[in-house]
Amino acid sequence: MNPLLTIENLDVYYGSIHALKGISFAVNEGEVVSLIGANGAGKTTTLRAISGIVPSQGHIRFRGEDLNKVSTFKRVGLGIAQSPEGRGVFPQMSVLENLEMGAYSRSDKVKIKQDLEMCLTLFPRMKERMSQMAGTLSGGEQQMLAISRALMAKPRLLLLDEPSLGLAPLIVAQIFEIVKKLNQEEGMTVLLVEQNARMALKISQRAYVLECGRIVMQDSAHNLLNNDEVRKSYLGV
Repeated sequence: MNPLLTIENLDVYYGSIHALKGISFAVNEGEVVSLIGANGAGKTTTLRAISGIVPSQGHIRFRGEDLNKVSTFKRVGLGIAQSPEGRGVFPQMSVLENLEMGAYSRSDKVKIKQDLEMCLTLFPRMKERMSQMAGTLSGGEQQMLAISRALMAKPRLLLLDEPSLGLAPLIVAQIFEIVKKLNQEEGMTVLLVEQNARMALKISQRAYVLECGRIVMQDSAHNLLNNDEVRKSYLGV
């Protein structure tokens, strides 16, 4: 199986802080792969490096192309879209305007309209809020909008950063069910960063465990769910 995304010896520094220490991993087309670990382990930094938001050393290859000298904007055009931690919606813009911003790099108007309809089908609440300012939405609605905005870029690889953060359990369950549906019905490849390790592993095929900027464990999601060390450290059992 040819990987859609390959990370090789990735290092990221924040000044003198060595945030990622030579990590390597791969994501195959059609998979949901999770990165789990404690706060500060390097999960969000990994996604930011893939998106090009933070400078990195090592190699990030997407569909075989080395992204080292590819700008963030062009990475979106290649098929990488991120729903960031903390949602990052444009608060003074309407829901519709936020969704249109997700498709900013596209020119295929007919397919943009089709993808908008897909997002509104996945998240019907967005349809009721189209003219509402994004900053006035609830936390759960903003998360739905952030994911929808990323989907409007028509990604081959969807990067999700802490989609459950600060949300009620019912909303979390809904969002994870939609991520599962995107993978199983739309064939969406997803790299998921999530502190709710149990929920993440339940919808993933494989996962990597990060500690202090290093990958310390990797396995199928099923095996990690039943690994005593993982259960004790990340699942609370």
